Amino acid sequence: MEAGVTEAASPNAATVGAGPLAGLRVVEVSAFVAAPLGGMTLAQLGADVIRIDPIGGNIDINRWPLAPSGDSLYWAGLNKAKKSVTLALDSKEGQEIAQSLICADGDAAGILLTNLPAKGWMSYEALQVRRPDLIMLRLTGNYDGSSAVDYTINCAGGFPMATGRGNEPVNHVLPAWDVAAGLYIAVGLLAAERRRRQTGAGQEISIALSDVMLATISALGYIAEVQINGTVRPPMGNDLYGAYGRDFTTADGRRVMIAAISNRQWRAIGKATGLADRFALIGEAMGVDLGDESGRFEAREAISALLARWCGRQTLAEIATAFDGAGVLWGPYQDFGQLVREDPRCSTKNPLFRDLEQPGIGRHLAAASPLTFAGMDRVPGAAPRLGQHTDSVLSDILGKSAAEIRRLRGAGVLAAREGE
Repeated sequence: MEAGVTEAASPNAATVGAGPLAGLRVVEVSAFVAAPLGGMTLAQLGADVIRIDPIGGNIDINRWPLAPSGDSLYWAGLNKAKKSVTLALDSKEGQEIAQSLICADGDAAGILLTNLPAKGWMSYEALQVRRPDLIMLRLTGNYDGSSAVDYTINCAGGFPMATGRGNEPVNHVLPAWDVAAGLYIAVGLLAAERRRRQTGAGQEISIALSDVMLATISALGYIAEVQINGTVRPPMGNDLYGAYGRDFTTADGRRVMIAAISNRQWRAIGKATGLADRFALIGEAMGVDLGDESGRFEAREAISALLARWCGRQTLAEIATAFDGAGVLWGPYQDFGQLVREDPRCSTKNPLFRDLEQPGIGRHLAAASPLTFAGMDRVPGAAPRLGQHTDSVLSDILGKSAAEIRRLRGAGVLAAREGE
């Protein structure tokens, strides 16, 4: 993926245009989801994010899904708008160059993001010797430094046991804790950089993937529910806990989710379906107040029986006609293919997306940052080819001459060019 790629092969962080983080430089030494997502979050807002990998790529370079070319769609998706440098990180000279890039001069430089073992040449202590105001954020699996990944954390967090129906755990394909950790990473680095501007002091920051899970569960009240109420959230299929919401099958075999969080949304369901009077009878018969979330939750089976019959007589298109603009909180169930083919939100009608030409992969929809800043165009930026910016970064930041770069390549510290 890296040999023979020219520096100008694709748009990247250097050509995307100035964003609110323009001028900030972050060096990333990472793999998989959380740390690369944190780096990309900053890069898509204009930061100069330089990802350093070993020659040939890190352990995530060939992770599925793959394009017909063999290039990883996963890797490209998580590294948009970055620069890519490859070095022989198992050599002393490669490590020294990496340290120099991490600790390079600049008020908005000297920032390292990693989820790899921070020891030896990449330890905070070793790097701080070269730059006392270094900011370094390190992601670990658990707070004690032991290893964990999203799936081993999610299984312990209670969610698989509260998903589906019955006693069998249900995993899901969304790496939720990796995603949440990536966003925490971006916030943490910005907070530390702001503190350094105020005080001149660097900072070592650590964040554990399991702590992200635990903090989220605490914030949502699940821990307090056990300790205060003495209850454990049971699995209840697709019902919305404590309010009204459930999935229904349409006349043409599709499925929809209908929910009501507010009284206005509840009234909208009754009006759009013509079932308002029959809903009222349910409340009277059961002695519950359907103008209250808990009342609707208690009466959910009777409510759903009416809605299931109504939805079963409507096609998805007819439901959309009845609900859209009527104040009903609803959505169709879609697989990834239906999302891309049918949902206008997943298209260039949405300013989030651009048709992006990704070298080695081809043209496809790519998302920019979901943050919208007034007066700033959102551009996703292509992912770099592996090692694409090695020469220019070493030249521009470290002042390496062309002759020195050739020497490093000949010594195996840099990847050989195709044909050499």
